[in-house]
Amino acid sequence: MEILILVLLFYNLLQKVLTSKELISLGKSRLIRMPRRGLILQTRTHWLLLGLALLCSLILFLYLLECAPQTDGNASLPGIIGENYGKEYYQALLQEQEEHYQTRATSLKRQIAQLKQELQEMSEKMRSLQERKNVGANGISYQGNKEQAPSDLLEFLHSQIDKAEVSIGAKLPSEYGVIPFESFTLMKVFQLEMGLTRHPEEKPVRKDKRDELVEVIEAGLEVINNPDEDDEQEDEDGPLGEKLIFNENDFVEGYYRTEKDKGTQYELFFKKADLMEYRHVTLFRPFGPLMKVKSEMIDITRSVINIIVPLAGRTEAFAQFMQNFRDVCIHQDKRIHLTVVYFGKEGLSKVKSILESVASESNFHNYTLVSLNEEFNRGRGLNVGARAWDKGEVLMFFCDVDIYFSAEFLNSCRLNAEPGKKVFYPVVFSLYNPAIVYANLDVPPPVEQQLVHKKDSGFWRDFGFGMTCQYQSDFLTIGGFDMEVKGWGGEDVHLYRKYLHSDLIVIRTPVPGLFHLWHEKRCADELTPEQYRMCIQSKAMNEASHSHLGMLVFREEIETHLHKQAYRTNSEAVG
Repeated sequence: MEILILVLLFYNLLQKVLTSKELISLGKSRLIRMPRRGLILQTRTHWLLLGLALLCSLILFLYLLECAPQTDGNASLPGIIGENYGKEYYQALLQEQEEHYQTRATSLKRQIAQLKQELQEMSEKMRSLQERKNVGANGISYQGNKEQAPSDLLEFLHSQIDKAEVSIGAKLPSEYGVIPFESFTLMKVFQLEMGLTRHPEEKPVRKDKRDELVEVIEAGLEVINNPDEDDEQEDEDGPLGEKLIFNENDFVEGYYRTEKDKGTQYELFFKKADLMEYRHVTLFRPFGPLMKVKSEMIDITRSVINIIVPLAGRTEAFAQFMQNFRDVCIHQDKRIHLTVVYFGKEGLSKVKSILESVASESNFHNYTLVSLNEEFNRGRGLNVGARAWDKGEVLMFFCDVDIYFSAEFLNSCRLNAEPGKKVFYPVVFSLYNPAIVYANLDVPPPVEQQLVHKKDSGFWRDFGFGMTCQYQSDFLTIGGFDMEVKGWGGEDVHLYRKYLHSDLIVIRTPVPGLFHLWHEKRCADELTPEQYRMCIQSKAMNEASHSHLGMLVFREEIETHLHKQAYRTNSEAVG
């Protein structure tokens, strides 16, 4: 019907045009009747115009048929073949995409505003430095910074990276000069600096910190998915030959620390679940925009760790240690060599029996037992264990018998130690006395259930430097442990200071997969009064949290209060 109306309208328009032409002709001939030949020509013209109108109508009709939308409400909408999607599905899909892009746009606007503000502050600082420089050049003495202000903002930002301890280690006077890292995952931040009101594990993460870390992870993904020519990584293809793209679910772990006069450093590690290689990205925020330092691929598939354990007695603790070793190193990791350095004769046969039993049950023979018939000395044992390996370069993990570690920690050990470049000093989470922590239970839960990062269950042992991952070549180059140091534990600090005085980078950060199991600490009678007092203080720190110790101290006062409350309740009931 609509097509017919269009045809009639088109024909009527042609008639009007023709009529106008006839009137003009009639006016020119002064209304003289046209001859018969003109009538024939006029008739042919009408048929010709009618044919043109029909042809145009046909073309228009075919065009409308081609472009007309489907009117069937139950027709299948575009989507997966064989499935019908309703209008609601596409509305929800469009709404979801719109919300995603709005969130992304908001994030980008926030980042742009932040960068503008930081650039403005940097420009003002540079202008101030330039003015001071000009004043000094005009003869006025200036006692400020003698360094010349950089001529360009980008040059200044790069100079901040050069000043920071990112690419090369800084020589520090003591262990107190180390700026430790804090570690994080997508959901948690493991805090090292904490007071009585802070927790060792922050979850959920505070919003400002979460926004910062999300921005950093996104920047790391941008670096990996769009590498520069100078990046130390090769393009990889996925299983179907497509370009390998990383996303936030591939983020494994990260570390960050802030040097207050330079900026914040971020170390990020990514890994695809079906690949063995890790991607490592280093970012730096020099109180300005994030700047890429490097991007590289780390292959740890062939990295063997030599776990060295010095031991004297404590066979029950060693049996528990080997249970953890069997579960993690033999059944999961499978790239481990165990070196046990045993002091004395008593208990040696028991240790041999435990090792042989594990070897026969699990078909594990990558272990070495070194026997020293002398008094226990931890530094001496680790020195001997480190030199017992003669199969070339190897990564070493100095470990104690009361340490529990996970497979994830072993990978962290591999990722954060590099020969000639970096040594890894993880901060251990030390568990409190389970008899106090779980006093409300008849029996403390199994060890595996005690491995939680809670304020009342333990603390970050940030004053301990005994657990460390380093390559044998670095250990031998630095000179190993100082055997002149007497007393328990002092050799660890001296080795730590040696690395701080070298050009190696010391990675110091709390790690979630490393626990120090509680064991009773004995203070010997031979100690001096000062040493005994310090021993008791250390014992108290390892015994229980501040609140639990307070409950023990005020136990009598609490019991007296409860008796008074019970007496008052009984008196009111009788009355």
